Amino acid sequence: MLLEVLSAKYIQDYRVSLKFNDGYVTTVDLGEILLNEKRKIFKPLLDKKYFKNFSVRLNTICWENEADFAPEFLCELAKRQADLTTKARSGSAST
Repeated sequence: MLLEVLSAKYIQDYRVSLKFNDGYVTTVDLGEILLNEKRKIFKPLLDKKYFKNFSVRLNTICWENEADFAPEFLCELAKRQADLTTKARSGSAST
């Protein structure tokens, strides 16, 4: 199955809530990615007013300047972030 973003909603800062066609619903934080991204097309996204004006097109989130991230990348990033959050919580709970 080709992974697709069905819907997306701006949360705050660089966080976006995503719903995928496989039923996975998550929030992804693109802040660190954008800060480390060297390609010029992503620079306007550092402006939070610009960042929050995306739409769902071509199976993912896209911005007016045609910047986008592959849905597979968004899904994997969200899962890694969720794993780190879970590990941080369980690590602090055991101390």
